[in-house]
Amino acid sequence: MHDRALVQALVVAGRWLREHDYHFTAVTPATHGRVNARPGAQLAARLRDVFGWSRSFEPSLLPDPLTATLQAVGLLAPLEGGLLRSEIRFSSLEGMLFAHSAYPTTAEDAVFFGPDTHRFATLIAQELARKPLAPGARILDVGCGAGAGGLLASRHARPPTSTVLADINTRALSFARANAELAGASGVSFVQSDLFASTAGTFDLIAANPPYLNDRAGRTYRHGGGRWGEALSVRIVHEGLGRLAPGGRLVLYTGVPMSAGADPLWAALHDELTACGWPCRYREIDPDVFGEELAEPAYANVERIAAMALVVERPLP
Repeated sequence: MHDRALVQALVVAGRWLREHDYHFTAVTPATHGRVNARPGAQLAARLRDVFGWSRSFEPSLLPDPLTATLQAVGLLAPLEGGLLRSEIRFSSLEGMLFAHSAYPTTAEDAVFFGPDTHRFATLIAQELARKPLAPGARILDVGCGAGAGGLLASRHARPPTSTVLADINTRALSFARANAELAGASGVSFVQSDLFASTAGTFDLIAANPPYLNDRAGRTYRHGGGRWGEALSVRIVHEGLGRLAPGGRLVLYTGVPMSAGADPLWAALHDELTACGWPCRYREIDPDVFGEELAEPAYANVERIAAMALVVERPLP
């Protein structure tokens, strides 16, 4: 399920970066590309350039032992002229450091982390401040990617909890495992699963930040399926309601393409949620994200992509 050598290399690199006061805020791919295209931005001058901006660098920027550790698991790519390039990034969020894939995230098994992760983290923090989890609560981060949602939920929960980080992508689980170790998290388990398929039992908090775009290349971390990428979000709600413990919550952060003022995700979920009768809240977090996607043929009739939050609560008996 995970590559032990990869996990340990990520942990070694993350701890070394922390010791050197490393901080980096992940940006959108469009912003990343524009910043790196500026004159003089092609060669790294500092650690943020190497492990944040994914720029080529002189080997002398890293100590030999760290270079050897990363090269042993294929995390440093050799370039012309003796330069190197990191295949990983490390980004900061709420005082924690998360390993994820280097820019550009073109690989099928890329592990994504960006501004959506920050909005997702804020949503989780708001929900747990509004209604804290009870001691012993079970948390599931479904489609966990780098593991930020579940790990931050566990931290905000405060009382002892058990947290399951689940993803269909085995590389994502290796990154999530390393990030859990970097965070000093306890009570965390890891499951390779197509959404809920390989998870057991019910949960007091199900958190999900699924892929929600119609990606031309069909990359797992990005492509949500359906006409506009909404299918995975619909599946999570449909399959997730039955996995909530009494009093439990499903917290979904996703993107929704708005076409002619209509919301296709709410249209797909309305009847099921109405029939269920459980309390739910659905709101717009950001009216316009990933605007560059509107140039894609799949979004020819879409006006904007909005970041949305859905919270569904199962009542107590």
